[in-house]
Amino acid sequence: MGPILEISDLKKLARKRVPKLFFDYADSGSYTESTYRANESDFSKIKLRQRVLVDMSGRTLETTMIGEKVRMPVALSPTGLTGMQHADGEMLAAKAAEEFGVPFTLSTMSICSIEDVASVTKRPFWFQLYVMRDRDFVVNLIERARAAKCSALVLTADLQLLGQRHKDIRNSLSAPPRLTPKHLFQMAMRPRWCWNMLHTQRRTFRNIHGHAKNVSDLASLGAWTNEQFDPKLSWDDVAWIKKQWGGKLIIKGILDVEDAKMAAETGADAIIVSNHGGRQLDGAHSSIAMLPRIVDAVGDKIEVHLDGGIRSGQDVLKAIALGAKGTYIGRPFLYGLGAMGQQGVTKALEIIAKEMDVTMALCGKRQLADVDKSIIAESPF
Repeated sequence: MGPILEISDLKKLARKRVPKLFFDYADSGSYTESTYRANESDFSKIKLRQRVLVDMSGRTLETTMIGEKVRMPVALSPTGLTGMQHADGEMLAAKAAEEFGVPFTLSTMSICSIEDVASVTKRPFWFQLYVMRDRDFVVNLIERARAAKCSALVLTADLQLLGQRHKDIRNSLSAPPRLTPKHLFQMAMRPRWCWNMLHTQRRTFRNIHGHAKNVSDLASLGAWTNEQFDPKLSWDDVAWIKKQWGGKLIIKGILDVEDAKMAAETGADAIIVSNHGGRQLDGAHSSIAMLPRIVDAVGDKIEVHLDGGIRSGQDVLKAIALGAKGTYIGRPFLYGLGAMGQQGVTKALEIIAKEMDVTMALCGKRQLADVDKSIIAESPF
């Protein structure tokens, strides 16, 4: 393979190195995957204004997200089963993010635990919370995040029930994978992945296993996770979560103006405009399409971030121009992780930073504070 110059190069390499069932888990949406595709394709509809003979020296991408200094306005999204893309995946991704200078967000459904990630990092990371029916378990998760000195809690609001992802069902996805002939063949074709997995004990949901009640083996763990997402979760629960946590709170999964207005009244520090990577309600708008409307409605009341469809630094800059104060990447860093481990995550961040820097310069801007709708030549939103 030639030089790695863009995120799609990392994706191609990850496809070759990660067993199909886990690559498909990262690279899929629900039902027809129309929203998954729109998240990405809608960015290309936004055209930029090229400016010339402008002083482009002394550029910087530095800014803040919820008051934390960041090298660029990009955080690593909370992604489930990250440790199945590459052994110890969450730990490696967190270290890459820390060294690069951007936030890392650990998923409740991670393979490496809160404590695992805390053991290899010095900079506080963020923790994403799924609210389960077992509220004692939720309280325990929050307490563990606090003990690990996490600096923000990211409450996911759009997964009270799981959207149907056909690829996962067809692949009989589980963590660890069932040792069926099909799965054994897939893994045998990925010797690098197998070698790394053989040298770690982290192969299941370590935030849950050993912490949740009545989880005695891997089979019951799978049943527990399928049954525990709480369909009764409502705005009334946000105040309880905020009180339990007591720190900075981000609400993820906002895709509607009315929901954004309600989120702004909760006292949260930020909202993330997101449709869960197109993995929940297929047929919903893309995240970038809804961003300007939500910024117009609540941007003066709460910090607005964007997650979904970002595949380049240009995409990040377009989101910032349309009012986002920060963005998140999920699949780009997963492709990097699956392709090259920690080095691949760093590579993904470097690609996005370089693309963002060059694009900002060619749009006639030297710092993010100056980036606004004036760099947009045409937008359908």
